[in-house]
Amino acid sequence: MRIHLNSVFVDSQVKALDFYTNVLGFVKKHDIPLGEPVDEQRWLTVVSPEDPEGTELVLEPSGHPAVGPYKEALVQDGIPATAFAVDDVRAEYERLRKLGVRFTQEPLTMGPVTTAVLDDTCGNLIQIQQLR
Repeated sequence: MRIHLNSVFVDSQVKALDFYTNVLGFVKKHDIPLGEPVDEQRWLTVVSPEDPEGTELVLEPSGHPAVGPYKEALVQDGIPATAFAVDDVRAEYERLRKLGVRFTQEPLTMGPVTTAVLDDTCGNLIQIQQLR
């Protein structure tokens, strides 16, 4: 058994696709219209360009009534919706800051892991982490 899909609920699939591809550097894998409006009702996934056949991240619409309170509670408590591995947290932090990304936690080393937390502009906090 292995992880094939992971989802993150986003306020706008259009905005999320732009952020996750043009800022974070993922690539679009699937973009299948599922309803109206077409721009916001899609099966939309992104993958790492380093592993295009690997785990897909679903940019899931936030339309279900439970999603809003769930996302708000996570953000209010500073809890990331998911985490991405990077080779160098400090370098990625600097690269993303130069692109205007807002961080809620600067790089922090805790034992064998260094983390930072960013705002994905779509209602989520995302952790980047580096294991040593």
